[in-house]
Amino acid sequence: MDYLSCADVVSDESNVKKKPLPIGGSDFKAVTTGYYYVDKTLLIRDFLDIKPMVSLFTRPWRFGKTLNMDMFRVFFEKIEEDTSIYFKDKPIWQCGDFYTRHQGQYPVIFLTFKDVKCLTWEETFQKIRILISLKFMRHNELENSSMLTTYEKEQYHRIAGDHANEIDCQMGLQLLSLFLHKHYGRECIIIIDEYDTPIQQEHHCNFYPEIVNFMSNFFSGGLKDNPHLAFEFLTGILRVAKESIFSGLNNLKTNSILDESYREYFGFTKEEVNAMLHYYGKEEKYEEICDWYDGYRFGNIEIFNPWSVINYITDKCFPKAFWQSTGSNEIIGEIIAAATPETTENLYKLLCGEKLTTYVDTSVIYPEIQNNPYSIYSFLLVAGYLKVAASYPQNDGNFMCDVAIPNKEIAYVYEKEVLNRTNQNNISISINQAIFSGDTQKLQSLLKEFMLKSISSMDGVNEGFYHGMMLGLCAVLGNRYRVRSNRESGLGRFDIQLMPMVNGIPGFLFEFKHTKDPHADLTSLADKALQQIDEKKYDTDLRDADVDSIIKIGIAFRGKNVVVKRA
Repeated sequence: MDYLSCADVVSDESNVKKKPLPIGGSDFKAVTTGYYYVDKTLLIRDFLDIKPMVSLFTRPWRFGKTLNMDMFRVFFEKIEEDTSIYFKDKPIWQCGDFYTRHQGQYPVIFLTFKDVKCLTWEETFQKIRILISLKFMRHNELENSSMLTTYEKEQYHRIAGDHANEIDCQMGLQLLSLFLHKHYGRECIIIIDEYDTPIQQEHHCNFYPEIVNFMSNFFSGGLKDNPHLAFEFLTGILRVAKESIFSGLNNLKTNSILDESYREYFGFTKEEVNAMLHYYGKEEKYEEICDWYDGYRFGNIEIFNPWSVINYITDKCFPKAFWQSTGSNEIIGEIIAAATPETTENLYKLLCGEKLTTYVDTSVIYPEIQNNPYSIYSFLLVAGYLKVAASYPQNDGNFMCDVAIPNKEIAYVYEKEVLNRTNQNNISISINQAIFSGDTQKLQSLLKEFMLKSISSMDGVNEGFYHGMMLGLCAVLGNRYRVRSNRESGLGRFDIQLMPMVNGIPGFLFEFKHTKDPHADLTSLADKALQQIDEKKYDTDLRDADVDSIIKIGIAFRGKNVVVKRA
């Protein structure tokens, strides 16, 4: 496995050399012997207490899935090396013989699809074929096994020699588990890491049916009614049971971010982060690290993003968005491209710190993202762009959830992805400069320029579209203002309010008007918007917060035309 190390970390207080943190580390042996390791070995205990035939763990990118799967491999796999040395000083070894007797007792098939990202089905299949061939080659003890028949050895050599056809590859898990079972006299453990990466990739490249069909047959042979299987672990971002990939599989236990089981084993808990900061003499950074990388909720406990915490401490505790370089963000582009005006407005409300109540289906599938706007929030949640603030179980096994952006890091990532995908990033900075300076002429000119370049004549069908657009353009001000939308204040609900978070800067109120009438006077409409701000006393909240300077702006829209007035 790829393994990236970081430089040794030295404590400023004691000048004592500390263990380095494992940036990108997914090799359990290496991480636990040469690096600071946040112990997750009790995951083994919790699994053995239940021991489902097939376990699927769905978590966002960079939350420790691969490292945990390699931990399973090292613990369970029967090899010549005595691998118990990697566990005897860990909590799992203190749990007793019921658990430790499983150590080093099973043949293991470990397969990761994390690098299967190709542009065509032909290239994808070639890569999968090579991966399967390498797994057969790894178990070269089968080459001369006295327990295999001549025909079985021929099958082994054909696949190990990279001569397998598509049918052979679809049967790969079933055949290899059969051979290992016969050779060792014990059922296999199968571990599949990032099983849905090819599915996501191929969705973007328009050969989705081919990969789904292949995976369906591949997993069916390895998982469904396989007498050679002790148990199996899979990891991924999404649970794609609706795809028929796991069709007819009645022994699958899914563990999503909404489930209580295994909640503390992917990502870091508060206690683990506190212990890490204490080890490196950085206890005073706890509040900052909470603001930036905490906020996720798995089951009913708070979880920190482990990738970002490790990078933050390694990078001398300078906060920034480390997570933006991970995962695949193509789906965000699809979300924006397919978004309705209502969805666009909701996305910007989230970006401005608001919560959204939505139905969450943890088995959301990729085609639904384009066809079903409500699946957008489900995907953003399971992919790590949103958190669960509160959940309400439904009778169908899914949830109604209050969702929000979890922390400062994701706010930056979210802002970058959403604004960039809508071509709003550069112009939004200029627009916000105009807003902050109160330059209505400049603001009007920039809005006209933006709408001419970025929206179609069909977009401006209602006020909600312009409302969402303005929310997005105000998002860059989020480090100085709380951006609020459609909130009660005075005698009604304002459109957008910018509540200062810094003393001495003005507050803002925006009211929008929209018309389709080609003869309507936009200047008069903008004046009516300003009049409404005063009549409805929308400035009440700002005055109650002791904001001395309040700038009121009325904006009238029609198609790609706009008039901006300031009180």
